Amino acid sequence: MTPANTPHSLPVVCLLGPTASGKTAATLALADRFPLEIISLDSALVYRGMDIGTAKPSAEEQARVPHHLIDIIDPADSYSAAQFVRDANDLIAAIRARGHMPLIAGGTMLYYKALTQGLNDLPQADAAVRAQLDAEAAAHGWPALHAELSAVDPVTAARLPPNDAQRIQRALEVFRLTGVPMSTLLSRPAAAGSNTFPGQAPADMLVIALEPSDRSVLHTRIATRFDAMLAAGLLDEVLALRGRGDLHLGLPSMRCVGYRQAWEFLDGACDAATMRERGIAATRQLCKRQLTWLRSTPERQTIDCLAPDYVAQIAALVARACG
Repeated sequence: MTPANTPHSLPVVCLLGPTASGKTAATLALADRFPLEIISLDSALVYRGMDIGTAKPSAEEQARVPHHLIDIIDPADSYSAAQFVRDANDLIAAIRARGHMPLIAGGTMLYYKALTQGLNDLPQADAAVRAQLDAEAAAHGWPALHAELSAVDPVTAARLPPNDAQRIQRALEVFRLTGVPMSTLLSRPAAAGSNTFPGQAPADMLVIALEPSDRSVLHTRIATRFDAMLAAGLLDEVLALRGRGDLHLGLPSMRCVGYRQAWEFLDGACDAATMRERGIAATRQLCKRQLTWLRSTPERQTIDCLAPDYVAQIAALVARACG
């Protein structure tokens, strides 16, 4: 720990990185050196009962340092970027009041953008519209809906794979509710005041990004980790979730990487080898999207997550920010 630091000298630190870049190991190592509490920046870790497929920190790891925004909602419910902004700002204020350092760590870049740049004027989710889109996808397939999206919002469609069900659905939902392409709404100025940190402007936040010098190494890690999840009981976890009877693939929770592929396998839609291949491919696509977001974040300070001393490099940046 660094007891000489006062609450006012402790920065707000944000540790960003794609999946399998070593964020969890880094946060735990930093907790041995700094009086910090972790705010999860991960849209999957919010769900209770989804532990294996989300690579959720273990009970032992969570006991080592306070973690926030983990296991806060049921998988049948949804959690938005707007909710994250409110919760994160409240937590930042409370953590600093305790004399601790807020460490925001994760890879959900939409949450980070909302926190630091504010929220665009997008409509809330509409259950009826989503149900209609799910029915159309069941009848015609997501590539057909992707083609529809290309006609009404070519900018958004161009960055989405034809089978990216969750994002295609959201983009079409926004268009059907507003009559305006989502890309147009996202290009408009964010809502004023939605990005305010209590007592500290976002420009003063230390933003560290873990990025690989060799992406193929992350691909290998992703495959190894997915196999470890399967060995640890991912299918049993999804079986238990299916057994509740109130969950389905239309929910954001069940569209999380790994869960959708396991659910489809249990539905008999593919064999085990194909399920594994799809799960790994979906995780690689997630990694690619995260890196694309990161590289459009000019305020970040980049560290090679494959460097043997990457944790020491992070700690040096944090120590310097602490003064």
